[in-house]
Amino acid sequence: MAKAVLSPKKQKHKRRVKKNVRVAERRRLENRYHISRMKTAFKKLYSVLKKEGPDAASKYLPLCQKLAYRAAAKGAIHKNEAARRVSRAAKKIKAALEKSQQVA
Repeated sequence: MAKAVLSPKKQKHKRRVKKNVRVAERRRLENRYHISRMKTAFKKLYSVLKKEGPDAASKYLPLCQKLAYRAAAKGAIHKNEAARRVSRAAKKIKAALEKSQQVA
């Protein structure tokens, strides 16, 4: 039995599909880079908040905010997700500050 030969139209389509796979992989890695950096910054902020207190943690908030909004600008996450993450972090720092001021 003879091998099936792809028509020129099929070959063109196949090349396009291969390119789409390459592009998708490149975008996936770019998105993963931005998301990973952002998540690591927030984890560090929360660990510093737990160990050293709200004063030390408030220094990390601008970095977290920058990375979250950068990820949203690059399309790795939705802009509302970035705002939500920053808002929750600020809320936790504020609550910890108020708690530490009541104790003192």
